[in-house]
Amino acid sequence: MNLHALLTAREQAGQPVGVGLIGAGKFGTMFLSQALRTPGLRMVGICDLQPRRVAAALAEVGFAQAPVPLFEDPMALIAAGGVDVVIDSTGDPAAGIRHALACCEHGKHVVMVNVEADVLAGPLLRRRADAAGVVYSLAYGDQPALICEQVDWARAIGLDVVAAGKGTLYMPGFHASTPDTVWDHYGLDAARAAASGMNAKMFNSFLDGTKSAIEMAAVANATGLTPAPDGLAFPPCAPEDLAKTLIPAEAGGCLHHAGQVEVVSSRGRDGVDLDRDLRWGVYVTFAAPSDYVKRCFADYGLITDAGGDYSALWRPYHLIGLELGVSVASAALRGEATGAPTGWRGDAVAVAKRDLAQGEVLDGEGGFTVWGRLMPAADSLAAGALPIGLAHGVALTAPVKAGTVVRWADVAADETDPAVRVRREMEAAFGAV
Repeated sequence: MNLHALLTAREQAGQPVGVGLIGAGKFGTMFLSQALRTPGLRMVGICDLQPRRVAAALAEVGFAQAPVPLFEDPMALIAAGGVDVVIDSTGDPAAGIRHALACCEHGKHVVMVNVEADVLAGPLLRRRADAAGVVYSLAYGDQPALICEQVDWARAIGLDVVAAGKGTLYMPGFHASTPDTVWDHYGLDAARAAASGMNAKMFNSFLDGTKSAIEMAAVANATGLTPAPDGLAFPPCAPEDLAKTLIPAEAGGCLHHAGQVEVVSSRGRDGVDLDRDLRWGVYVTFAAPSDYVKRCFADYGLITDAGGDYSALWRPYHLIGLELGVSVASAALRGEATGAPTGWRGDAVAVAKRDLAQGEVLDGEGGFTVWGRLMPAADSLAAGALPIGLAHGVALTAPVKAGTVVRWADVAADETDPAVRVRREMEAAFGAV
C-alpha cells in the first residue's frame, strides 16, 4: 500500500528507479503510457527488433516530448548504467532466458512479462536470480501475477485455497484452431484483423488453449497449487457460481483435488456465451477453516456453496501493461517479486493438432502444428514431453498422431542450443522436487 509513497520519495530525492524495456509491443507500450506519468520511474532505454515500432509507440503515448534512448542490442541495455530493473516483454522464451541470465550477471532486477520463458525454465532462473541477489518477478497486470496476489491474500489471512485461475473463451474444438481459422472463431474479418495489426498466431495461442496452459503452469510453479492429472478442464462458470463449481468433486464441484489451478470458460459447451462471465478476470476459491469462519461468511454476505463452506473472490478485469509499474516498484523498492516460481509443478507441453508426418517442422505456440497442454511437471518429465516453448523450428523424427503429446524423442532437438541446455538443467535440478 506504500509503493506510491516510496516512488514519490525517490522522485523527490532525485533518484528515480531506472527502467530498461526489451520489447515494445502492446504490453510494453501500455507500460510506457503509465511510466511517463509515474513519479519515481525513469526510462533509461528501450530495445526492440523493430525500431520503427518503438518510435511509433513512444509517439503514441507521449514520450516524443521526453526522448528515451533506443538500443539495438538488448545485452547493451541490460549492461547500461542507471538501469535498476529490466522488463522482458518479448514473448520469445529463448530470448527471455538469455535476458534473465544477463540480468543476473549485471545485478539487475528482471520483470518477466515473457511467461513463455518462465514456464520453460523459471524455477532455475529464479534460483540464479536469488544467488545473484536480484529479484526475478512475474509481471503484475498479467493474469498469473494477479492470481498469485489473490492466493497470497487468502493464505495471509488464514484461509485454505481450494482453487485459483482465470477466465477465457473456450470450446473443445478450439484446440485444433490455426492462424487460418482463428478469426472465424473470434467473429472477426481476417482482412480487417490484418489491417489492425492483429497477429493471427498470437491471438490463436489464446484461443487454442496454449496460453491458458502456459499461464496456469506459471501459477502452479509460483503458488504450490497443482494441475489436475488431465490438465485443464475449462468448466463454464459465471463468477457467482465459482464457490459451488470450483471446489472438489466430493463437495459437489468439478475439481480433481483441493489446491488446483483451473481456467473457467465464458461460453457453455452448447456454444452459448454465459450471461455473466470471467473472460478477462481472475479468481480464487477458498474454504472456511472452522464453523466460526463459516458463520462469518454468512454474516458478511459472501457468496458460498449450498453448505456455506466455500466462497470465492474474483477480479473481473486485468489491465495488462498499464499495471506493470507495480512489479517494477516492488522489485526496486521492496526487493519483492509480484509472483515467482518456488518449484516445478506444472508444465506446458506440445500436443499435435493433427496427424503430423516425419520430417515436418513444428511451428510452436499458436501455430498450425501443435498446441500447449497443461501437465503436472512430474508427468511431463516421466513422459519425456517436449515443452511448447521449444516446439518451434524443430523437425519431427517420427510421425505423431493428432491429440498425442510430442516427446523429446520425436524431434531433432539441438542439445547445444542455450535454451535447450537451460531447460535440461532445470529438469535435472527440479525434476526430483
